[in-house]
Amino acid sequence: MELLHSGKVRDVYADGDDLILVASDRVSVYDAVLPTPIPDKGKLLTALSLWWFEQLADIVPNHVISATDVPAQWAGRAIRVQRLEMVPVECIARGYLTGLGLKEYERDGSVSGVELPRGLVDASILPEPIFTPTTKAPMGEHDEFMTFADVVDKVGAETAEQLRQITVDVYCRGAELAAERGILVADTKLEFGWAPDGTLVLADEVLTSDSSRFWPAESYQPGRGQFSLGKQFVRDWAVSTGWDKKPPAPEVPEEIVAATRARYVDVYERLTGRQW
Repeated sequence: MELLHSGKVRDVYADGDDLILVASDRVSVYDAVLPTPIPDKGKLLTALSLWWFEQLADIVPNHVISATDVPAQWAGRAIRVQRLEMVPVECIARGYLTGLGLKEYERDGSVSGVELPRGLVDASILPEPIFTPTTKAPMGEHDEFMTFADVVDKVGAETAEQLRQITVDVYCRGAELAAERGILVADTKLEFGWAPDGTLVLADEVLTSDSSRFWPAESYQPGRGQFSLGKQFVRDWAVSTGWDKKPPAPEVPEEIVAATRARYVDVYERLTGRQW
């Protein structure tokens, strides 16, 4: 096998015509990798993604070939997948207004060119889920919001419409299933690629604690920050240290590591109904 790419949290290997996607325990916040891993994170996110791929199979095909036909040293954290030509757009759906979307709304009254009602606050539920794509920035740089017209310019009108529709459909299915289990999905980020036959395929991870904002429904209250069941907890801690969001990132204390792992486990168990 050949190492093709070592990303912030994943390593990609070529194995014949297939790829082996290996999820590490590394955590990336604000495009910087924290020096302290979160135990079991890679296995948790891999298992959760596989569960979601099954739930979403009738909406969009995915890149999974096998979760078991992988090198033994990566068992549980690796997936054998199709090679795809990746779409150069981060596809984000939002059902609630928070994070960078909130900041853009406060400045422009819109997010990614989508006009929103006046008077919304942090964690407001949106009238309907919206498609708010961003660029795929190189490591060390920040993604930038794109309008739908920007996506059309990048990939063409037909593909842009497919990306928007599938992203919103995946979000709606995910939000519905999660809500039944007491979790609100504020937003989620998806990645797509083209298979050799031209099919648009869902890739990477899906509806995980790294790619989504998960909030417990029982404590939801708009107008303030929400209890985070995912990576946002680590982001908030990192900012609280006074870190300037530039590498190197700070070491993570043991209690923050333990609390972060507990959140990943909680999301996995609540969503799948399986014990970790």
